[in-house]
Amino acid sequence: MKYFALLVFLLPFAMSEAKKDKLDPENTLIIELKDGKVVIELYTDDAPNHVERIKKLANEGKYNGVVFHRVIEGFMAQTGDIEHGNSKDFNKRRVGTGGSDLPDLKEEFNDREHIKGTCSMARSSDPDSANSQFFICFDESSFLDGQYTVWGQVIEGMEFVDKIKLGSKSDNGSVDDPDIMINVSVGTAVDSKKKAEKE
Repeated sequence: MKYFALLVFLLPFAMSEAKKDKLDPENTLIIELKDGKVVIELYTDDAPNHVERIKKLANEGKYNGVVFHRVIEGFMAQTGDIEHGNSKDFNKRRVGTGGSDLPDLKEEFNDREHIKGTCSMARSSDPDSANSQFFICFDESSFLDGQYTVWGQVIEGMEFVDKIKLGSKSDNGSVDDPDIMINVSVGTAVDSKKKAEKE
């Protein structure tokens, strides 16, 4: 019986490790937060254009230093406003209204569910208005399913996402002195850096 209990305890960990080993570095996003690194599997088949956009902005360093401007307990942490959300010139009055210098994306709503760790694109009331902002779900949020483009899933480091500074309950999650994405990179860039360090 003890062995069975141990197996039940270790099985999710073993499955998680096996999944990480099968990940394609080119389609893996790494976000460095104050408490640690978050590894995200990118859904290239479900949201190819959104994944391409996330990777492009990450590779260009556009997400580095961008704040989590809207963080609601039990719901989600929103970030990615490159225009008004960089910590160097953070504009609290305008953050959340900007994007990047690239055009908005056509929606790629898919069958992926909004569960804990889901990464999904933020947008206005226009379904085709996603640009650079995205959010990570703290918990299951099925009411968003089919209305926002899911482009990835946190597979490691969710405990660090859970520690992102929360926003005001009375001001729709607006955050004073918000946490930032210290560095955002595609897995291949991380692997190349490690290889270079070893050499």
